[in-house]
Amino acid sequence: MNYNEKKALISFLSIYVGSAIFLISILLYAYYQEEIKTLENTCNMELSHASMGIKTDIMNSYMHNKKFVPKQLAKGEIRYALYDKDKKLIYSYLDGKDFVDFDKKFYESSHFHFFIEEIHDMNIPIKYIVMETCQGILDKNSLKIYILVALLLSAIFVAFIAYLLAKVLLKPVREKVLHLDNFIKDSAHELNTPISVLMTSVSMLKKGKNPEKMMKYILSSSKQISQIYNDIHFSAFDSFHESVEEEFNLDELISDSVDYFNDISITKNIVIESSLSECIILMDRTKTQKLINNLISNSIKYSNYNEKVIVTLKEGIFSVQDFGIGISKKEQSEIFKRYKRGNNIEGGFGIGLDIVNRICDDYNLKLNLISKIKKGSIFSINFRNIIVESTKED
Repeated sequence: MNYNEKKALISFLSIYVGSAIFLISILLYAYYQEEIKTLENTCNMELSHASMGIKTDIMNSYMHNKKFVPKQLAKGEIRYALYDKDKKLIYSYLDGKDFVDFDKKFYESSHFHFFIEEIHDMNIPIKYIVMETCQGILDKNSLKIYILVALLLSAIFVAFIAYLLAKVLLKPVREKVLHLDNFIKDSAHELNTPISVLMTSVSMLKKGKNPEKMMKYILSSSKQISQIYNDIHFSAFDSFHESVEEEFNLDELISDSVDYFNDISITKNIVIESSLSECIILMDRTKTQKLINNLISNSIKYSNYNEKVIVTLKEGIFSVQDFGIGISKKEQSEIFKRYKRGNNIEGGFGIGLDIVNRICDDYNLKLNLISKIKKGSIFSINFRNIIVESTKED
């Protein structure tokens, strides 16, 4: 993963995870506030209920002319203290040393919740019952830990999902960038040979050495550069959607292509043999030319030196046979994919056969390949479904 990819991944993760955690934090905060209210209401009710029990015991004791004897409550987490009308302590079970605020009915300190119950009877010396518990604070602290753990686990989960999404989303982009990098490298490699031959031939021609042979090399190199440019232009500018259907002689078009590539094959001393029967089809001429040219060009590229390429057109079936390196079974299933090349040493962009395959799909033409390693390959296209009727009758 290069620097730009890492930067894009980090930016995506930061935005995605940050926004997700922010949203989760808001939801958890709302949940926390609701739970705090519930805890306070529960604590208030428990303290109120306990204070009413104590108040009842005090009033019953004094009604029977008995002194009230304080005792611990069954619930150990709830404690209480008794104060007179002057707010002086009479008796206390309280753990905390916090200042008691008698102006409030129910309130919370740093460590406890307090509830204050008043006795409105002048004959009873006990005026205030102060209830205390730390359970509410403990529950509140437990809730905080729960919220933090939930937030942490959510953040880890969101980050994991974000990473997987980023990998999935960046994969096609990364493949595209990789293909583009390879395409640029292959462009330099592919153009290097004809340009080098062209410059060498021009230099030799200036010196007056083998002018006829040098002119053939110049012509061959120029046509190779032209073929490369046409393929790039046709593929890059999406010319597949532009079609002008017309009737024309397929055999004549193939013959022109054979003549064209005879000047290119001279650099490898390859002879192109052709056997063509008349065939009139209804198709876009430019796209048909691309089919023919790319198959012949491909056969020359992957043929050995001093070999031949056989081009035939019989009963509407066009085929190109070479005796070159061949294609393995595994590569045959992928050879028509974009940027897929049979052999890196031979150069090429890997777009020629992709163009052939896409045009065949557009016109529903059957494309076939037979190949053996080190024996050669035969590419064939069946044009029968687009042959003009008059030709079929003949």
